[in-house]
Amino acid sequence: MDAWVGRSNGRDDAPRADAPPAATTVRRFVPAQRWAHRAVALLMGVCVATAACLYVPQLAQLAGRRALVVTLHQWSGLLLPVPVLAALVSRAFRADLGRLNRFGPHDRVWLRAALRRDRRPASRPAGKFNAGQKLYAAWIAGATLVMLGTGLLMWFTHLTPLVWRTAATFVHDWLALTVGIVLAGHIGTALADPEARRGLRTGSVRREWAEREHSLWRP
Repeated sequence: MDAWVGRSNGRDDAPRADAPPAATTVRRFVPAQRWAHRAVALLMGVCVATAACLYVPQLAQLAGRRALVVTLHQWSGLLLPVPVLAALVSRAFRADLGRLNRFGPHDRVWLRAALRRDRRPASRPAGKFNAGQKLYAAWIAGATLVMLGTGLLMWFTHLTPLVWRTAATFVHDWLALTVGIVLAGHIGTALADPEARRGLRTGSVRREWAEREHSLWRP
């Protein structure tokens, strides 16, 4: 009788047997974002590997065919911006670029906790991207543009005077070393977080992970 009254009043407090279970995953990246990341990672990997073969004598001997290595290095570097430019057709990709470009008070809190090596999720508030990811994205984008510009000066030697090419070579070589170190740190951080890798691989992450690591993100 009570159950009948509850339904007659438009209420049904008991859970329905056919009600769908609560979602355990949330969408983090669309295909355009994932493929852009993979393409950039592949091109960057070719750049770093060929650079190592050009500058480390032992690797140069193993690789051989220096002209081919130089060509691979030049074209992989020249093509680096292409996946990002192609992904701009995606509204989700453009929205994430906006998120990466905005720093808020919570990002300063995250950075202070990182400097103190405080790994508690509660002390590191973050939106869809944390402050470390934002800094990395800004740095690697700027470094890529500088590497592209200096690389073009080194490639087309007849366009600029010798002093420009010498300076470009100096900047290119030392920045390449820095990029290699930063990329190693980026890869190490990714290896330590399987759920973040899963998000880039499948596009979805566990809701529990999202609420713990990115508490300010509202998918």
